[in-house]
Amino acid sequence: MMTSDKNLSTSDSTDNSDSRRDFIKKTLAGTALLSFGGILPGFSPKSYANIVGANEKVRVGVMGVNSRGLALASNYALQPNCQVVSISDVDSRAAQKCIATVEGIQKSKPVNTPDFRKALENKDMDALVIAAPDHWHAPAAILASKAGKHVYLEKPCSHNPNEGELLIEAAKKYKNVIQMGNQRRSWPNVAAAIKEIQNGIIGRTYFAKGWYTNNRASIGVGKETAVPAWLDYDLWQGPAPRTAYKDNLLHYNWHWMWNWGTGEALNNGTHMVDLMRWGLGVEYPTHVTSSGGRFRFQDDWETPDTQVINWNFANNTGMTWEGRSCNGRTIEGSSVGLMFYGEKGSLQIDGGNEYKVYDLDNKLVKHVKNDFVIDPRNKMNPSQGLDAIHIRNFFDGIKNGSAVNAEIVGGHQSTLLCQLGNIAVRTGGMLEIDPKNGHIKNNKAAAKLWKRDYQKGWEPTV
Repeated sequence: MMTSDKNLSTSDSTDNSDSRRDFIKKTLAGTALLSFGGILPGFSPKSYANIVGANEKVRVGVMGVNSRGLALASNYALQPNCQVVSISDVDSRAAQKCIATVEGIQKSKPVNTPDFRKALENKDMDALVIAAPDHWHAPAAILASKAGKHVYLEKPCSHNPNEGELLIEAAKKYKNVIQMGNQRRSWPNVAAAIKEIQNGIIGRTYFAKGWYTNNRASIGVGKETAVPAWLDYDLWQGPAPRTAYKDNLLHYNWHWMWNWGTGEALNNGTHMVDLMRWGLGVEYPTHVTSSGGRFRFQDDWETPDTQVINWNFANNTGMTWEGRSCNGRTIEGSSVGLMFYGEKGSLQIDGGNEYKVYDLDNKLVKHVKNDFVIDPRNKMNPSQGLDAIHIRNFFDGIKNGSAVNAEIVGGHQSTLLCQLGNIAVRTGGMLEIDPKNGHIKNNKAAAKLWKRDYQKGWEPTV
């Protein structure tokens, strides 16, 4: 059995070529104007490879490419001055599909490296993109940091609060960039809406509500069966305690099982909770309450399918999030979104790149629609283009050390709020929190869920 460290080269970042790193920074700095909003007419992203001085690329590996990872790998391959050099997935079918897709975009074939830890041994790889299941997020990011790589980490940044704190320690120790994939932080109109809130468009903002609704079907009761030939199940489980393989686990239903997943609150709630926290200007709460459960079906689904989480903060503000996995009735006309409430009115952000402002009489006084236009020649769809802004922001952090839009401290804070909601619903519904660091106070049962058990030999360490 491979352990988390024994078979992995943990080369320090100083082992990488300093001259190559400097060249990347200079090259990226010189092509900063080629990011979205400033693309030169007549050029697609692949065209930039032919520009003099643009042949040195940021080289990335992608871990976990069945769904979101495939979209990310494609988007990275479309970026100027970026090359996807490695694809890692425990599902050989997903890996081959992604490799073919990326090769079709960038005209060079990434290496198939099923075990991402082997990919980290490549000293010419600059960053690891992590889109594996939640239980792998923090452990993989820590290993990548040890190996001297920058990290683009899908939300949530961790499976449990302790792992989030380990990530912050890792970023401080290894001085790498860790950008969380809460990409709405980089969407232009969403950022403008938050700026409007902070500038007082609805007066003092004191409450926010977020939501997510869907019509997910039952996952049934799984049967223990032989592990498919295309799957490395031991590596898929990684740091999680071992369980028998069941036929209803992969590729998505692990989200609803505590051993690997974090429920709808972190699967989709993290995005809106992050924006609410940003708009209210808060970090850690004083109190958290949550109610909910697995109400719709009786099956292997363990996390809540219906949940409401409430947070109170020391600056006399509060926020709430409602998740309904199995009833898609919309809220405010949208399946996903949030509303800020203030002394002079309200501001709504839906799941896209637009917002609406209402006065106290519910009159619509401002509507900023999505005005983000994609040049059809760059072969991106609008969603890819918006997410590409977040990716380019990640590159900007790499090239000149500037603050990224979704740095890991804030990523941990937003992830933690959702984790506290899950801990609350699992232990009686109410938590008292230290607003200085987010730690649970005076609750031994809840404090036990601050960390998780690991498979022996796979424990993450900074």
